[in-house]
Amino acid sequence: MPRHAATVCFSSPLGLLEVEAAEAGVTRVRLGALGKPREVGDGAALECARTAKAEILAYLSGSLHEFSVPIVLDGTPFQRDVWKRLTRVPYGNTSTYGEIAAGLGKPRAARAVGAACRDNPVPILVPCHRIVNGNGSLGGFGGGKDMKHKLLKLERGGSP
Repeated sequence: MPRHAATVCFSSPLGLLEVEAAEAGVTRVRLGALGKPREVGDGAALECARTAKAEILAYLSGSLHEFSVPIVLDGTPFQRDVWKRLTRVPYGNTSTYGEIAAGLGKPRAARAVGAACRDNPVPILVPCHRIVNGNGSLGGFGGGKDMKHKLLKLERGGSP
């Protein structure tokens, strides 16, 4: 995992969120963070974390549908392939774990896709919340099923 040099923790409609960043981009988003709002760090890393905060808040207000802040993902080649594929699921839509697996040429790897979603270090920015079970049920999410439901509702014209 790339070492972060800045942290921005902030209040959101989903509760406290924390963004960690290195100079090259965001390295982690923590849902349900502990502590209090704060900013730590300086330079390009802090600016990147601040940009991520602004974009996440704009997304949660319904005014941003696509993120531009750079992200730095460290994982296995399979995880990185899954996370890249997740960014292709359009705002307001869902896909299934099986569809993602099939799109990667590994149709029997739905559970492995689920594990990669679970290990996604930058939820919201890499929208693992858009991935559901084959029967349409929500499946898991790092912030809990209630938060996943709120994010999907937001993307369908509701509020979080």
